[in-house]
Amino acid sequence: MFSRWSNSHHNQENDSLRHESKVNELRAALGPLSERSLKYCTDACLRRYLEARNWNVDKSKKMLEETLKWRSTYKPEEIGWHEIAVEGETGKVYRANFHDRHGRTVLILRPGKQNTTALDNQFRHLVYLIENAILNLPEGQEQMAWLIDFTGWTLSTSVPIKSARDTINVLQNHYPERLAIAFLYSPPRIFEAFWKIVKYFLDPKTFQKVKFVYPKNKDSVELMRSYFDEENLPTEFGGKVILEYNHEEFSKQMIQDDIKSANLWGFDDKLQSVGNGHSGPEVSPEPVCLAPPAS
Repeated sequence: MFSRWSNSHHNQENDSLRHESKVNELRAALGPLSERSLKYCTDACLRRYLEARNWNVDKSKKMLEETLKWRSTYKPEEIGWHEIAVEGETGKVYRANFHDRHGRTVLILRPGKQNTTALDNQFRHLVYLIENAILNLPEGQEQMAWLIDFTGWTLSTSVPIKSARDTINVLQNHYPERLAIAFLYSPPRIFEAFWKIVKYFLDPKTFQKVKFVYPKNKDSVELMRSYFDEENLPTEFGGKVILEYNHEEFSKQMIQDDIKSANLWGFDDKLQSVGNGHSGPEVSPEPVCLAPPAS
C-alpha cells in the first residue's frame, strides 16, 4: 500500500514539474507583452489555456494570442454597468449571493426573463457578468458555476442559432476552464429542438460540464445537490430560499465592482466621468464580498 502511494505521489510531482515547465515554455513563446496583457497572463491563466489545449504549447499560444487580440479590441474589462444596466432590469442574468460547495462564484441565468432585442448588448451584458464573476472569485478558486432557470422560456425568447454559436465560441475560446458546471434546471420539451443544434457547437470538455436537472429525476437532483447546499439554493432550483432580484440593490453592487475592476486593470480615470451619475464616484472603493461561501 505504501509503495502504491509513493508511486502515485511521485507521479503527481512529475506532472507538476512538467506542467510548470510548460507554463514557462508558453510564457517564453509569447514574448514581450503589453502591461495589461501581462497582467492578464498570470501563471494560472497560462495553465488554463494549456489545460484547454491538452498542454500543447503551440496550440495554447495560438489560443491565448487570439484571446489577447480579442480583449484588446472588445475590452471586456472596461465594460461599465451603466452601459448595460438596462439588460439587467429583469434579472435575466446576475451573480448570486452564494457560492457552491467548492466556493465557486455562481451566475444565475433566466432566459425567460429576456427584456431586450439588441443581441450585441445582450452579449456585452453576459460578458460583463462573466468578468464580474471572475473578479469576485475567492482566492484559490478559478471557476464559476451556472444555474439556468427555464421558467417562462419559449422559442420566441431564445437567441438565434448564429448568436448562440458566436456566444459559445467566445466563451470557449476566451474563457477556457472558467466554467466548472452548468445546470439546466427543468428545461421544457421544446428546448430539446434548440439543444440538438446548439450542442454541436460545444467542445467535448464543455459538453461534459452541461447537466440537465429534472425535479422528478432523483439522480439529476442528487447530482445538483452534491454541488449546492439546498439551504442556499433558490426554490426555483429545488432549494429552500425565496429568490427576489432587486435591480436597484444589484446595481449598487455592480458600481462598487466597477471601481474594483478599474483599480485592478488600471483605468481608474475613466470612471471619473461616469461614477454613479455624478462627476465622480461617491461610493467607497472598498472590496465588497457579495457571495459568502456556503456553510
